Amino acid sequence: MTWISKLTTAFGLLLLADSCYSAYEHSLLQTHRAASLSSLTSHGGTATSLPIDITIETLVATFVVCLGMILGTSNLRPIQWRVWAGQIEREGEAGFTNSSGEVDKDYVGNPFRLLESRPGFVDIRKQRKEFAEWVKGQ
Repeated sequence: MTWISKLTTAFGLLLLADSCYSAYEHSLLQTHRAASLSSLTSHGGTATSLPIDITIETLVATFVVCLGMILGTSNLRPIQWRVWAGQIEREGEAGFTNSSGEVDKDYVGNPFRLLESRPGFVDIRKQRKEFAEWVKGQ
């Protein structure tokens, strides 16, 4: 994670903690208020919803935390294997470095290396022709 994403996530978590504390204080205040009203009158307890500012703060805090987490993720890999292998051939290790500059642990190098280094198919006709010319030369 970069420092911007860490800072954004920390700020979002701070906002979220503040909104949770505000919601707790609001519910506690409403409980004491309902208890004092019930002692004065015979009305039943009334349910109240959270104030709109606490609700908005909670939604904004959740959005900021999600934004910070998204900013800290690494680039997504291509879904198709041939696209991924092409990216490895074009960019090499430079295309698979994370935000701290280290090569990702799942980088294995060129996946076609084995196919490129294997010997070609045996051409029997060519070998027979070369052998026949060698025998004629003897």
